[in-house]
Amino acid sequence: MEKWDPFSLRERINKLFEFSQTSKGLTDSPAWVPVVDIYETPEGFVVKAELPEVSESSLNITVEGNVLRISGERKFHCEGRSYYQVERAYGTFSRLFHLPSDADQESIRAVLNDGILKIILPKKVKDLPRHIEIK
Repeated sequence: MEKWDPFSLRERINKLFEFSQTSKGLTDSPAWVPVVDIYETPEGFVVKAELPEVSESSLNITVEGNVLRISGERKFHCEGRSYYQVERAYGTFSRLFHLPSDADQESIRAVLNDGILKIILPKKVKDLPRHIEIK
């Protein structure tokens, strides 16, 4: 296991990407960044993001040009509770992803279930493989 060094090249690169993902700069950088899985199927592409305790009304999914943006907020609710320790991050977040050229932007669907946001990006119909029968 490698000892954490805040001045390591990897840490500096990670901070650079965190900065570049926000349009507001370092002072308004996101409090947390949800993790995602992105994979391809024969029919399209799927983005799955872990968003525990984020309500549908706190999410915003947009497509501008060839960029998919997922943004929102996980709110900290402390009414009537005495916390002794808080380790999970709360606040706003924003993730940007460049869409593949064969993604059908008009048919994108999103589902939020059990804290997992699943965005389905179908491929354009003309790009799907088809079988040619020999006669």
